[in-house]
Amino acid sequence: MVKSKRNKLSSLLDIDLDYFAIHSDPINKFDQYLKWGNKSIKFLVEEHHHNLRNWNKFIKRGFISIPSHILHIDEHHDMMDEKKTPNIANFIFHAMTKWPKCRVHWVVDQPIDSPEMWLSEDAWSVVSKRFSIGHDIPKKWPKPDMVSVCTSPEFIGERLRIKLLAHLEVFNENMLRIKP
Repeated sequence: MVKSKRNKLSSLLDIDLDYFAIHSDPINKFDQYLKWGNKSIKFLVEEHHHNLRNWNKFIKRGFISIPSHILHIDEHHDMMDEKKTPNIANFIFHAMTKWPKCRVHWVVDQPIDSPEMWLSEDAWSVVSKRFSIGHDIPKKWPKPDMVSVCTSPEFIGERLRIKLLAHLEVFNENMLRIKP
C-alpha cells in the first residue's frame, strides 16, 4: 500500500532527453541528474505534455500531492503559448496556472529564448515570479517525490536517444535493487 502525500507538497523532476543533445558527455550529465533525484523513473513519455496528464493521475490517486516545485531539465521552457489545450510547447505554463503555488526552475545551459516573449503580459505576470532559469539545480531545491522522462524523438538524434534510454533502464534496475 502506498501512503498518500496529500498533506505534503510534492516536488517533481522533469527531464527531457533533448537537453543532453548538446553535451559532450551526455550519459554522465544524465547520470548526474538521475543520481541527484535518487528515485527510479516513474514514467516515460514521448510527447512532453503527457507528463501533465500523468502527474494529474498520480495526484488524483494520492501517490503525490499538488507539486510545489518542478525542476524542468529541458532544452525548451515549454511555455510558448496560452492555448487551452496542453501541448508540447505549453504544458509547463498549464502546470503553473493549474497549481498557482508551484515554482518551476528551468535547467538549461543556453536558453534560446524566454517565455516572456511568447506569453501575453498578463499571463507572464501570473507565472514570472515563480519561474527561474539557470545552468544548475538551485541549492535548496527539494529532492523529487517523482521523476518523469520525456524522450522527444523529434528533437534528439536516435542514436543518442537509444543510449540514454539504455542508461535509464540500468539506472532504474539499480535503484530497484537498492530500495526495499
